[in-house]
Amino acid sequence: MSLSDLPILYSFRRCPYAMRARLAIAASGVSCQLREVVLRDKPDALRLASPKATVPVLVLPDGRVIDESLDIMRWALAIHDPCHYLQPGQGLHEQMEALIAANDGPFKKHLDCYKYPDRHTDDEQFTEATRFSALHRAQASEILMGLNARIEQEGYLVGKTPCLADLAIAPFVRQFAQVDRAWFDAQPWAALSSWLVNFQSSTLFASIMGKYPAWTPDSEMVLFPAG
Repeated sequence: MSLSDLPILYSFRRCPYAMRARLAIAASGVSCQLREVVLRDKPDALRLASPKATVPVLVLPDGRVIDESLDIMRWALAIHDPCHYLQPGQGLHEQMEALIAANDGPFKKHLDCYKYPDRHTDDEQFTEATRFSALHRAQASEILMGLNARIEQEGYLVGKTPCLADLAIAPFVRQFAQVDRAWFDAQPWAALSSWLVNFQSSTLFASIMGKYPAWTPDSEMVLFPAG
């Protein structure tokens, strides 16, 4: 297969959904063309590939389009999964899927309301937005305390080795932590904090966080993972 026949991944470096897709692709070793997107100026090629026009979007050589991050993760790891991320252990698959669903549902909602309170309230007064943000931070924190308990017990979210849930959830916990890192680090979730630090210091994470200019039709091809 020539380089021009590789799958095309539309991505945005800081987006946690795109981050999880890149993590799985990098872990699998599957090669693709990376197209970095500026969300305020999305290229027409992205819009043509997926009407949702949200990253990540993976365009396969046969023309098929995968535009859900978890589906991209499963596609890549189904091809090659050397660390067995799709196999959390006997009887643990349902737990893995439930944790991902809770992250993508309730936790993501609370995260957005905590980080961007002005987008989710009609009252633009600072005090109201601050109160709204604090409420959702507290509700998100309850979910994080549950994750902390799991990590304390086993070392990872599901069992004693990392699985799909760890890759899928870590980018969102990272985003939550970065809203107010001093506050996050002061909370009683030492196991969760260590898990996050280990994730952010991993070779895998470093391999997906390269900085690239915004893609245009005239851009040179970017191979991902970087060779």
